[in-house]
Amino acid sequence: MPIKLQKQHIILIAGGILAIAAVIMVNAYIKQQRQETQAQAKKALANIQVNQTAVLVAKQDIPKGSVIGSEMLETAIVPNKFVQPNAATSLDRVSDMVTVAVISKGEQITLTKLSSKQQRGGGNLAGLTPVGKRAITISVDSIASLGGMIKPGDYVDVIAMVPVPAQGAGGEQGTQVAVLPLFQNILILAVGQDTRGGMAQEEASRYASKKEENASVGLITLALDPQQASLIAFVQEQGKIRLTLRSPADAQVGPIQPASWETLFKYIMPAPAAPAEKSVEDNTVYVEVYRGLNKEKMPLSR
Repeated sequence: MPIKLQKQHIILIAGGILAIAAVIMVNAYIKQQRQETQAQAKKALANIQVNQTAVLVAKQDIPKGSVIGSEMLETAIVPNKFVQPNAATSLDRVSDMVTVAVISKGEQITLTKLSSKQQRGGGNLAGLTPVGKRAITISVDSIASLGGMIKPGDYVDVIAMVPVPAQGAGGEQGTQVAVLPLFQNILILAVGQDTRGGMAQEEASRYASKKEENASVGLITLALDPQQASLIAFVQEQGKIRLTLRSPADAQVGPIQPASWETLFKYIMPAPAAPAEKSVEDNTVYVEVYRGLNKEKMPLSR
């Protein structure tokens, strides 16, 4: 075979090998890009799932006293910051339960508005206590309970007025009263012996005298976790408990600074802003002196 023809064959074979190698490399690159894209999509989906929760919402207006059925509910994906406290996430958890208050269309289904069939008449405190919580009763006066306006089903913040150790100007040890924010967004289970916060108008007149009697007692039952229940029992022995009422649409919690004489005076009379430092005016006169290719500024003495 002529040498020229052999060279052409070699070039064709080499070209074919290079073409096959190029195809393999392109396929490998496409596969790598596909894997990276899938990994990014899975990561984005995981982030979305972490920041969102599937909750049950009412498909229709549900009157008080209705037995919950699957046809009344649907699932909605809600950002975590908008999920209501005690929102139901499973149909098995609320199926066949009875509403103790009206639930509007599109409203999240919360366990505070439901009770079992055995509690349809109301008044069963154990059945109204959410899972994982403990019912604990604290004693408050009419001022601390917002003049008797708090009712079962409301949410409150709990603050404590207690004496705390403090050191005087002369170094002696003493105490001063401080207001400590204890818990936020706490469910009221009962006021006195009344657990019927959402009762109808005709039922309200029937229990009016009983509610007035309970209000004078000044007993508020809260739903707290076991640790919170222990803490509030300890604090109540040391000082007084106060409640602040929250809006039903506000479930946010955040850090709150304790209040004392020091923080009060700082709030009323904040420290003035430090004056800006004035730059010292430089009246020195300079002359430019060239030393070879370098230029220097020399102060001119007076």
